[in-house]
Amino acid sequence: MKRILYIIPFIILLAGCQEKEEPVTEPAPGPKLVSSTPADGTSDITGETITVVLTFDQNVVCPANSHYLITVDGGAKIDKIRAFNKDVSVELSGLENSLGKTYTLTLPKGTVHGFRENQDPAEEVKVSFSMKYIEPYVPSKLDPVKALVNPNATKEARNVYNFLLEQSGKKTLSGVQSSHSHKNDFIDAVYEHTGKHPALAGYDFLFLQYSPTPDSWSWVQNYNDISAPKEQWAANGLVNYMWHWNVPTSEAAWKAGVENYDFNGYAFYCDQTSFDIREAVKEGTWQNEFIMKDIEEVAGYLQLLEDENIPVIWRPLHEAAGNYDLYGPDGAWFWWGRHGAEPCKKLWRLLYDQLVNVYGLDNLIWVWTVDVTKGAEDQYLDWYPGDEYVDILGVDIYETNTDAKTRQYQAMVDLTKGRKLVTVSECGNIPDPAKCMAAGNQWSWFMVWCNSDSNGNIILTPSNDNFKLNTSDYWNSVVSSPYVLNREDMPSLK
Repeated sequence: MKRILYIIPFIILLAGCQEKEEPVTEPAPGPKLVSSTPADGTSDITGETITVVLTFDQNVVCPANSHYLITVDGGAKIDKIRAFNKDVSVELSGLENSLGKTYTLTLPKGTVHGFRENQDPAEEVKVSFSMKYIEPYVPSKLDPVKALVNPNATKEARNVYNFLLEQSGKKTLSGVQSSHSHKNDFIDAVYEHTGKHPALAGYDFLFLQYSPTPDSWSWVQNYNDISAPKEQWAANGLVNYMWHWNVPTSEAAWKAGVENYDFNGYAFYCDQTSFDIREAVKEGTWQNEFIMKDIEEVAGYLQLLEDENIPVIWRPLHEAAGNYDLYGPDGAWFWWGRHGAEPCKKLWRLLYDQLVNVYGLDNLIWVWTVDVTKGAEDQYLDWYPGDEYVDILGVDIYETNTDAKTRQYQAMVDLTKGRKLVTVSECGNIPDPAKCMAAGNQWSWFMVWCNSDSNGNIILTPSNDNFKLNTSDYWNSVVSSPYVLNREDMPSLK
């Protein structure tokens, strides 16, 4: 009887120690995908890399093992996964730009979590996207047209062009830009040092606004005196003209006339004149009246050369499509490059029409040039006036090396799919002729820019980085190269 009495209280005690059962709570819902960039089903993706951004409805985290669970198909590769706030970013590489090729990025359930307690992970996420086809880049090969754009070109102009065609890929012509003296001072300086005259001499109508000039302006050139180009052509050399085209800073400066106005009343740099090319190509404006008078004047000087049967490698409006950021979004070195490609192309075509069709100049070989700024190559076609207005493409290059300039060469060849000869129309340090030939770069000529001291004496090796590699030995090496033609090597093209 006693034993029973002891057992019953023990059972009652055990029953009293049991906890009450708590109600079971459901897990909080997991993060939900709100959007993705690119969106699922996008079909115009380009490039070899892309970052897919998945945006959820709350802040999320990816556990360490997520990097092994997230996948992408099609041969692409996951480089990096990052969760920050509501976004999960997945960096992909190895994409192929093939039309219709589709990739699918998969994040299985459990690879994305929220921050709340007792919360389910996000459900599986899949994002698919397709590639846009981009034709593979195939470098164009040089295969220039066999005739000048002017069907009435003089015999001498055609002879020069045909000679350049024959030499393309075999020989490069040496050339120098004279000082602004309209003399053969640079050519003579090279000869005195190396015993060779450059094959090509460059001259500049820089002082067109001031010729003829007051007697006190003896430093300004008289373009009626064509003795320098006559001497060059008579010795079988070629003649090149460019035009740093000075324009008035205002209508008042123009109306005053050079005799009554300071030299600073005219300029060609964008930051020194507000002259508007858009107005200049518009009939009825004072700017248009000004440029038409200038074109008439330059035509007269070019006619003097045609009268002597001297063909002119003509390089106006140089470097229009270069130095884009120098003076802001509408910037360029020169006023003819300001305000974009369309007015510049219109001015080129106007100049061509006036000189060829109005003034009847048939001795011109038209050279269009750029300053090949790295990364801007895709803009050159926008500036190009057209095959029917251009004979040769030139690029102005100033770099601290003597490399073959393959990037610049290929940019010029690609511009017209190889239909035009290409040249180094200006340079500082001379591209090594042997390197150029080894690289297959068929430069027709190089033209070294002139430097002089305060007394006007030519400096063959300036200290400036863009010229300092043109040492005494290098000059001799270049003009002695089996790949270079100097004036002494030139046949008569008369």
